[in-house]
Amino acid sequence: MRLTVRKAFPRLPLDGSLDLTYRCNNRCRHCWLWLPSDAPDGEEELSLEEIQRIVGEARAMGCQAWAISGGEPMLRPDFPEIFDYITRKAVHYSLNTNGTLLTPKIARLMTRPGNKMVALYGATAEVHDGVTRAPGSFEATMRGFAYLQEAGASFVVQIVPMRANYQQYDEMVALARSLSPHCRVGAPWLWLSACHSEARNRAIAAQRLDPAEAIVLDEPNPAAGLLEVPRAPSCGAVQSDDRLFASCIAARRDFHVDPYGRISFCCFIKDPAMRFDLRTGTFQEAWDQFIPSLADAVHGGQEYLDNCGSCDLRQDCRWCAVYGWLEHGRYSARVDYLCQVARETRRFKEEWRRTHLRYYQIAGITVQVSADFPITDETFATKFEAFRADGSGEDTISLRLLSGVPALSDLRLGQEVYRKPPWAIYRQRGAWVYLGISPDDGRDLHIVSIFSEDHSRGTICRRGDIFQQGGLPSLTTFTSDQILLARVLADRQACYLHASGILIEGKGLLFVGHSEAGKSTMMKMLRGQGEILCDDRMIVRRWPDGFRIHGTWSHGELPDVSPAGGPLRAILFLEKAGTNELIPIESPRERLAGVLGHVVKPLITADWWEKTLDLVGMIAAEVPAYRLRFDKSGRVVDLLKQL
Repeated sequence: MRLTVRKAFPRLPLDGSLDLTYRCNNRCRHCWLWLPSDAPDGEEELSLEEIQRIVGEARAMGCQAWAISGGEPMLRPDFPEIFDYITRKAVHYSLNTNGTLLTPKIARLMTRPGNKMVALYGATAEVHDGVTRAPGSFEATMRGFAYLQEAGASFVVQIVPMRANYQQYDEMVALARSLSPHCRVGAPWLWLSACHSEARNRAIAAQRLDPAEAIVLDEPNPAAGLLEVPRAPSCGAVQSDDRLFASCIAARRDFHVDPYGRISFCCFIKDPAMRFDLRTGTFQEAWDQFIPSLADAVHGGQEYLDNCGSCDLRQDCRWCAVYGWLEHGRYSARVDYLCQVARETRRFKEEWRRTHLRYYQIAGITVQVSADFPITDETFATKFEAFRADGSGEDTISLRLLSGVPALSDLRLGQEVYRKPPWAIYRQRGAWVYLGISPDDGRDLHIVSIFSEDHSRGTICRRGDIFQQGGLPSLTTFTSDQILLARVLADRQACYLHASGILIEGKGLLFVGHSEAGKSTMMKMLRGQGEILCDDRMIVRRWPDGFRIHGTWSHGELPDVSPAGGPLRAILFLEKAGTNELIPIESPRERLAGVLGHVVKPLITADWWEKTLDLVGMIAAEVPAYRLRFDKSGRVVDLLKQL
C-alpha cells in the first residue's frame, strides 16, 4: 500500500478541559463524580483568579480551545465571570450543563459561538426526574431551553440513555429535535464511580444497557481500520510493551484540570498519583515534565498480557486502562461488560461492511466509499459499475458520506484560503474544510466536507435527501469528482486533462481539446477500432515504465467509459478542418503550453501547481505530440493507424 509521510506536529497543549466543580443540584443514578450541592469540597475549588492564571499559562503554551464541565458548572456563583474569561481567551469552547440553573443573563452569554450541550434524561417529568432524583428538574431544564431559545443561542440537546429511560428513547429524540436542530446521544455505556463506592457502582451498573442496545445507540465507526495506514494509537489502544499510557501521552494534544487544580492528560484519570497540583507548580512544569513522566508510570503486567493485551477483539473494544481502574481499582483489569460490547461491535461491523461500503478503482487509485445509509446498486449512476473493485488496493483513499449538515456555529473552520460561491475553503490544523455556500450571503450551507492534509481521507456531509434520490453523478456528491481527484493525482505524478482517449492494439491515443473541439466526435468515428476509455476527461499518470493514460467516469456525450489504461503513444490536439492531416509538434515549448492549457484544476492549487507543472514538463518532453486536423468523413481513422 502507498503510505504518505505525515508531518509530525510538535507536542503542544492545544485543547484543555476544565471541570469547575463536581457538585450538582441533580443526583443522577448513573453519575460517577457526583457530590451534593452543599458538599464541603466546594471550599477547595479553584478561585476565579486561579482559573485565570491557569488559562493564561496554558494559552501562552498554545492552548486554543476549552471544554467546560462539572458536576454542574453553573452551581458556582462566579460561573458568568469564569465563562466570560475562558471564552474570550479561546478560539473555540464547549460547555456541558444540565440546564436547570440557566437564567436569561447566562443564556445571553451563551450566544457566544461555541458548542453548548444540555443534558436530557427523559421525555416526561416522571422519567427525567426519576433519573436525576431531583423533583422539578425536568421543568427547570425545559425552562433553561426556553431561555436559550429566547436569547437566540444555538445549543445541542444531549440525550443520555440508560435502563431508567430507554423505554422513552424515541420520545426523547422527538423532544430533542423539537427543541433544537442539533441533538446527540451521550455515551450509551456507563463507567463506574471515581470514588470506588460499592453502593454507587451497583447503582451505575444496574443502568447499563444491553450491549446490543448500546451498539445501536452509539454505532461504532465500521470504516476504522479498513485502511492500514500508520496512525497514532487512539485512547485505550493496546500497547505491545505493556506500558498502558505511553503512546496515548505521546499522541495527545489535550489535557484535563479538575476543580481543585490537579492536572493530567485525561479526564478519567482520578488516581492522585497521576495528577499534578497546579497550585504548587506551573502549567509548563505539568505539561513538559510531569505528564511525559507518566508514560512509564503504569505497566499492565501479566494480568494485562493474558487478557486485553492478547485479545483478538481488541480492535473492536472500547477498553482503556482508565476504565479498568474505575471498574476494579487496577489499570490492567479487563471490563467484562466491554468484552460483551466488543463482540456486538464485531458483529455490527461485519454486517455494516456488507451493506454500507463500496470500492471503486481509477488510475491505480482505489476509492473507498462508506456511508451512514445503505449503499445499493441504485445509489450511484450506472457509469461507476465499470470501476467497481472488490476491496482496497495498494493505494486507497477513503470517503465517508453522512446525511445532515452541522451548523456553521458548531464548526472549527480555521483560516479562510478561498471563497467564491459555491465554495469556501478553510485551512485547519492538519485538515481542509470545504463549505458548499449559497451565492448570496454564503451562510446557507448545503455541503460540509473535511479532508485530511493530503486529501486522502474525507468526510462529506450533505443536506436534504440527495442520498436517497439515487443515480448520484459523483462519488463525492460534488458537481464533479475532479474537484477532489485532481488534487490527489498531483501527489502521484498524475493529472486530469480535457481529453478523450482510446486504446488501439494496446496503445493509448489521447485527443486533447476543450468543449466543442471534437473529443466525442472522434470517439464516435473510432468506435470498433479499439477500447474507448472516455470522451471528455482522461488521466495521464507517470509510472516506472513511462506515461500511461487511464479512463475516467467523467464522460461527456458518449456513455462509453472504461477503467482500463495503457501506454501513452501520442497526444493529439484536435482542430476541426476540411481535411485530415497529422502535423508533428516539434517545439517542446508548444507541447508544454498545449498540455498545460487543458489540465483540470482542483480548488486548492498552492502545492498542486508546482507538482503539476513539473509533471506537464515531463509529458511535453517525453510524449510525441501532434496537431490533428480532421473532418467528419471518418478518413482520419486510417491516418491514425499510421501511428
